Amino acid sequence: MPLRLPDKLPAIKLLEDENIFVIDETRGHSQDIRPLRLAILNLMPIKVTTETDLVRLLSNTPLQIDVTFMKLKSHTSKNTPIEHMKQFYIPFDELRNRKFDGMIVTGAPVEGMAFEEVNYWQEISEIFTWARANVTSTLYICWAAQAALYHFYGIDKHQLPKKTFGVFTQNINPAFENIQLFRGFDSVFAMPHSRHTENRKEDVEKVPDVSILAESAESGPSILMARGGREIFVTGHMEYNPDTLDTEYRRDLGKRDDVDVPVNYYIDDDPEKGPLVTWRAHANLFYHNWINYYIYQRTPYDISQISHDMEY
Repeated sequence: MPLRLPDKLPAIKLLEDENIFVIDETRGHSQDIRPLRLAILNLMPIKVTTETDLVRLLSNTPLQIDVTFMKLKSHTSKNTPIEHMKQFYIPFDELRNRKFDGMIVTGAPVEGMAFEEVNYWQEISEIFTWARANVTSTLYICWAAQAALYHFYGIDKHQLPKKTFGVFTQNINPAFENIQLFRGFDSVFAMPHSRHTENRKEDVEKVPDVSILAESAESGPSILMARGGREIFVTGHMEYNPDTLDTEYRRDLGKRDDVDVPVNYYIDDDPEKGPLVTWRAHANLFYHNWINYYIYQRTPYDISQISHDMEY
C-alpha cells in the first residue's frame, strides 16, 4: 500500500523519480480504507530534505499512511519558503484536538543550548505531554530524543569534547534482541550520527522506566524505549540519505577548525571516493517494524479511543 501525502508536496516528485510508490490526497480519498494517521513535527531548518528522508522510509510499508506536517507557533523557519510552510504545515494549535496513530519529532540545530533556553521550549514541552494522550506511539529523533528524555524523565544531555560524526556500529542489548522493533535485524547494525551532545548510559540506567535497546562504544546509547514502545528515542539519524554526512562535512570544512572526516563513512575514508552506505537496509526495517508492530498492530480502529492510559 502507498503512502498518502498532501497534494503537490515536493517529496512526491522526488520519490517518484526513485520509483517509490506514493499517492496524493486526492487519489487517496477514493480508497475505502482507514489509513494510519501520522503527524510529523519537523524542526530541521531545511524542511524539504527532512520531509523526503522520512517519507522515503515511511513509504516502505504495505500500509496506507495519512501524513500531517505539524509546525510550531512560537518558531518561524528561516530556511524554508513561507509559501511551503503555509501550504503543507499545520500549527499545533489546530491539531491539538485530533488523535494520531503515530508521530515523529525530528532533531533541531539547538543542541548547544540548555533546553529551557530554546525559544520554543514551552510549546514543544506542551506537545510532548499532548502526545502521550493523543498518539499511540511517538518516535523522537536526535535532539528531540534528548529533549523528550529530559522533559519526561529528567535525563539531561552533556556536551561532548568532540563532535560525534560518522557511521557507528550499534549493538543490540541481548535482553531486547527478540522484541518486535528488531524483528529481522542482525546482531549489529550501522547508524549515522552527527551531534555535539550525548546522553550517558549511567544517567539512563538510573531511570527504570527507560530501557537502552541498542548502543555503541563510540556513540553511546542509540535506541531507547519507554512505556512499552509508546515512546521510542533514537539518538542518531537512521533516516539520513547517503549524501547527508558528506553535505555536512563539505559545508563546515574550512569554516570551523574542528571538522573531521566522518568516521566509517567514505570508501577507504577518502572523501573523493564517496560514501559507503551501510545503514539503509536496517533503517527501512526499523521504520517498517515501528509502523507495523507499534502502531498498526496496537492502535485502536476507532482513533478516538487513543488515550494516555489505553491498553497497549
